[in-house]
Amino acid sequence: MVGTSARLLRLLSLLQSRRSWTGGALAEALEVTERTLRRDIDKLRGLGYPVNATSGVAGGYSLGPGAKLPPLLLEDDEALAVSVGLQNAASGTIRGMEEAALRALAKLEQVLPTRLQRRLRSFHAAVMPLYLAGPTVDASVLSALASACRAEEVVAFGYGDRQRQQSEREVEPHGLVHSGPRWYLAAWDRTREDFRTFRVDRITGKVRVTGRFSPRPLPEGDVARYVARSISTDAYKYRGRIVLHAPRELIAERIPQAYGRVTALDEARCQLETGTNRLDALAFHVAMLGVEFEVLEPPELTEELRTLSARLGRAAGRSGQRAR
Repeated sequence: MVGTSARLLRLLSLLQSRRSWTGGALAEALEVTERTLRRDIDKLRGLGYPVNATSGVAGGYSLGPGAKLPPLLLEDDEALAVSVGLQNAASGTIRGMEEAALRALAKLEQVLPTRLQRRLRSFHAAVMPLYLAGPTVDASVLSALASACRAEEVVAFGYGDRQRQQSEREVEPHGLVHSGPRWYLAAWDRTREDFRTFRVDRITGKVRVTGRFSPRPLPEGDVARYVARSISTDAYKYRGRIVLHAPRELIAERIPQAYGRVTALDEARCQLETGTNRLDALAFHVAMLGVEFEVLEPPELTEELRTLSARLGRAAGRSGQRAR
């Protein structure tokens, strides 16, 4: 039997991992009776941790913001320093740490005392890092989406598409993916009845929780692969398929996952699937890979390559004449 102190710490950790728990689910996770659970909840309250209880079908237990941060007792300045550091890491300043930092930030902000939340908002309103460029993402939006993904909660928000058309969306969030300077949300869109990828910097207003959902199988079987396909091919006017005469490992080092999908054909060749709105840009980038290749689609790309080849040939001829 686990000791009472260890069980209380485990209970605190469970309450932080979800927005709410039913009594039965908590008791099962702790391997205790619901009567013992109620006693443990009372002990946590006696220690100063605000555990809220609601009745009814959707009722249960939830951990609210209090005077201290369970399970670590941090001073106010220490809590602010940790939150600021996690937000910087989540913005991509530390490569490979974005997702872990975002999960930790969601847990921390769930129990951050109100007075510290105000200080943190004031800090970020006054400080603008020089390295930020292009669209930025509100950390509170990221935190709310991460919490909804973890708790399997339906959310609603305003969204602006590429044509800047605003709409209200209600979605079942399955995961967040960080790619370069941007964050993407993979979610089931209840209006379109299909999976969609949302750029988080285009989400407007407050993220509102409207219910619960059961996760659905993703088209690619994985959130990161689904988002990579969505932003590299599906969102563009032209879809390109190009055979590259080089091993997949070599090409994968030169093409980020967000820009295209590379699959091996054999030991010496691979296929690139990518998307573009400008064929001249795609022609240039494929030529810059420095390997032999052939275009499968679209046929317009072949004509664009002929135009590029002729332009480069004329430039080389003029340059050669001046050199003589």
